[in-house]
Amino acid sequence: MSKVLVTLYPWESPKLYTSEFELEKGALVIVAGEHSNEIGVVEAVGIESKEDPSEKIIRIATERDSSVYKKHVGQREELIEACKNEVKKTGLEMKVIDVMISLDGKQILFAFTADGRVDFRDLVKTLSTRFKKSIRMQQVGSRDEAKKLGGYGICGREICCLRFGGPMQSITTDMARLQQIANRGADRISGLCGRLMCCLAYEAEQYRELLKGMPELYSSVKTKEGKGTVIEINAPLQEIKVKLETGKYISVKKEDIK
Repeated sequence: MSKVLVTLYPWESPKLYTSEFELEKGALVIVAGEHSNEIGVVEAVGIESKEDPSEKIIRIATERDSSVYKKHVGQREELIEACKNEVKKTGLEMKVIDVMISLDGKQILFAFTADGRVDFRDLVKTLSTRFKKSIRMQQVGSRDEAKKLGGYGICGREICCLRFGGPMQSITTDMARLQQIANRGADRISGLCGRLMCCLAYEAEQYRELLKGMPELYSSVKTKEGKGTVIEINAPLQEIKVKLETGKYISVKKEDIK
């Protein structure tokens, strides 16, 4: 048995499954969905992980499964446009970003983003009547939308949520504060999704360790040259910039602070 990553919905992170089949990246496989068996795309095989997946791949997709999948993919733009038009008519504050049709063709799942909760019950009724299928709506985050759309960050590299895949951890303002970049403004520390950049998490824990024993910014400290106020902290170099009461600026090591 091997472990493989499978993408079931484009707006979600790949999920880990066990498999008794020999698979390659890009292969179509059948897995158990929430309401019925679904078709997924293999993203990676032979994953080394301590996680022990509870679900396994049921079987490799047949030619018929693949044909149905391609047919459904070809209908997605039409379905999204139809849903967007109905959303405009109802005036709902939501943005439809994607859609998936179940393997058996009986259900349609629309993914959307919104700032808050949305009462889409009337929309579901309208779409169900129009398409003669069971309609489901799933609200996703802006990071999930960015992952689906793709793109490049200000670093010039592919956005992290797409490049690295896997579950996306929570990014907090505390991470920016630890690295002393919170004062740069939201625009400069936000990604394409409008949320805080994922890369803020990469060195957050290292900075947390480096800042242990360091004085707070703007706190009063004593140095060999007198009292002063901390105006800058260089965690990697373990240095503190201090403005003395005399108006002089000095840089001192952490161990030289009294």
